[in-house]
Amino acid sequence: MNPDTKQELDDILSQHEIERGELIPILQAAQERFGYLPEEVIAKIAKFLQLPPSAVYGVSTFYAQFKFTPTGKKMIKVCRGTACHVRGASRILQELEKELGIKPGETTEDLEYSLETIACFGSCALAPVIVVDKTVYGRMTPKKVGQILAGNE
Repeated sequence: MNPDTKQELDDILSQHEIERGELIPILQAAQERFGYLPEEVIAKIAKFLQLPPSAVYGVSTFYAQFKFTPTGKKMIKVCRGTACHVRGASRILQELEKELGIKPGETTEDLEYSLETIACFGSCALAPVIVVDKTVYGRMTPKKVGQILAGNE
């Protein structure tokens, strides 16, 4: 583990008690800081909480929110809910796949973008919807995908 990662993880751990109930908040903080959960981070969390690494890995694999490979600087999520589906979400997803050269669950080689699909955002009146980081883009069209990726939207 490089010294910067070690120090940042030590800072996270110093804010928590050595209790099993702290596992998920620690995992969330670590992922927020590093963008994913590297193997050495899981091992250090396990050691801190006095748990076997397999227990920490088991909990972290149970929840879909935790990632084990680096994610892109920008996370793009495409809604696949009924309203979005009916209004063309599959075309939006196809355009994103074409523009980025990745499929859902993947990250671009330059670590700029990650692509995911979500069951429903609850923004049905704006369907179809994508979310880039925390910005919601409604009434999407394939043409708007290129504008958003170029930063012109």
